[in-house]
Amino acid sequence: SCRGSGQDEGDAAAKAAKRALKGARKGGNELEPEVEGLLRAGDEDEDRTLSVCPDCAGARLCPAARAVRVHGRPIEALAAMTPGELIETLATTSWHAWEQPVATPIINELRARVRFLLEVGLDYLALGRPAMTLSGGESQRIRLAAQLSSNLCGVLYVLDEPTIGLHPTDNARLLGAFSALVSRGNGLLVVEHDEATIRAADVVVELGPGGGEGGGRLLHCGSLDALLQRVDSPTGRVLADPALRRSRAQPRPKADATADGTGVFGVRGGRLHNLCGVDADFMRGRLNVVCGVSGSGKSSLVRDLLVGAGARAVHAETLAVDGVVVDPVVGGVVAADALVGLGVFGRVVEVDQRPIGRTPRSCPATYIGIWDEIRRRFAQLPQAKVLGLSASKFSFNTAGGRCATCAGAGVEKVELSFLPTVWVPCDACGGRRFDPPTLEPKLLGASIADVLEMSMEQALQHFATDGKISRPLALAVRMGLGYLRLGQGSNTVSGGEAQRLKLVAELSTRRRKETLFVLDEPSTGLHLADQRKLMDVLHDLVDRGDTLIVIEHNIDVMLEADHLVELGPGGGVHGGRLLWQGDVAGLIAAGGTPTATALRG
Repeated sequence: SCRGSGQDEGDAAAKAAKRALKGARKGGNELEPEVEGLLRAGDEDEDRTLSVCPDCAGARLCPAARAVRVHGRPIEALAAMTPGELIETLATTSWHAWEQPVATPIINELRARVRFLLEVGLDYLALGRPAMTLSGGESQRIRLAAQLSSNLCGVLYVLDEPTIGLHPTDNARLLGAFSALVSRGNGLLVVEHDEATIRAADVVVELGPGGGEGGGRLLHCGSLDALLQRVDSPTGRVLADPALRRSRAQPRPKADATADGTGVFGVRGGRLHNLCGVDADFMRGRLNVVCGVSGSGKSSLVRDLLVGAGARAVHAETLAVDGVVVDPVVGGVVAADALVGLGVFGRVVEVDQRPIGRTPRSCPATYIGIWDEIRRRFAQLPQAKVLGLSASKFSFNTAGGRCATCAGAGVEKVELSFLPTVWVPCDACGGRRFDPPTLEPKLLGASIADVLEMSMEQALQHFATDGKISRPLALAVRMGLGYLRLGQGSNTVSGGEAQRLKLVAELSTRRRKETLFVLDEPSTGLHLADQRKLMDVLHDLVDRGDTLIVIEHNIDVMLEADHLVELGPGGGVHGGRLLWQGDVAGLIAAGGTPTATALRG
């Protein structure tokens, strides 16, 4: 049964494999880092296969509840509507006189609450959409809408990057919601990188000047005008001179379609979810950016069709001779007429923001592939050979060198009744993960635990002469991740940081096949000054012969696109249409779309 979720769990074989891996770890059979990574991936709830419950058809209710109708509509039909559709339905429904005393107060309350969802830019969301499918920004704006409806005053609201996932044209509505809260006598403390939000602030507080140990100092607290005058402010400099945020001033020349059409690939007749027969072209060997208001169909077009159906065909080598996928299937339904031009790619890789690990046991050093090399360097030390310490002894995933008390985690888990789980430093090793003999060998004056405590920038200096170790570290520092510690628990890495670490891992490997990379809002969580670092790396991928498709709302990223695809004009049922495909200059000149308006502004 669905137990109220409207879905059944499937893929019993995958679940059995996860149980076997867990049993191996609990039974004392130590796993190598790569296997640990698979186990951690298997632990994530989002990796479960879900299907619609056959009993309730996704309604989540028992037969008696589903049988109740209000003017012929069951409750699940109302829940499937967007806020705008519900308001229109309530406005056009005629109530009998005997119904009005009960219906009127309920309808008024519904209208008021749903209207607040419209104010924070969530008009495209179905009211019954599962919470686990919402992005962090959407969840935060739903909570904000609830606060708008409460009419409280004297409250301090703290928001962390509420503009994530919002198109620039939607920011005005969100800022209007902020103003409404302030006008009632409330205060807002907003952690944000968005330029429009910073410029709308009454007081701007800047910390820095760098990240990690290079930051933590108060640089400015005051008005925006004063901030723009400060030469020691990274934020002030990039706000005063937008050119500092740009990696390249001009796009690459337009890709020429060859005789066999390999210069262009894309979707023909895309009709998944709200897509309305979209024929979208993308340029091979170029930086393609897909934009549009929230809910316009960007993820359906790129992630579900190109990555979902397209990647399956590429990796399974089931493409036709001309690289065409006819009638691609997504979620059991035919989602388009065809996917064309994919035969030129050897791989399709989605670099997403899912966590690289959920426990303190995994760390960035393992993920970017330098930890094994570091362990080998320690094992080659004369003192390590005298003590009989092989490379495996310098692993916190292998018994023999790690701390026996915390099993190399450096922390211990404390379960608290009615409170969240707490991780505390291990009493035996003091959080250093290894036993005393393993800490004795020193590589360039640092023990294995000292190396784990280094930031990536410090480690780059420490291993400057070791190419296998320094190259991935240099890429990470270049991408603005120099403040991350090598041994930092992956559960403390943000989604944006995880995505950039995945890019580092990709760039660190030797390129063997032409690859199509897909990224979803890679600028999330990046300071305006760091956007240029990200764009430098993305351009490097293109320059080496790969192709990028980036879903993005950031104006600076859009301006650097070689090829721009816009969907819209609205979200949900009001979107799903192709508004523009071509260069950025052409879109700005043509106008008439939400993105063109934002780029002109």
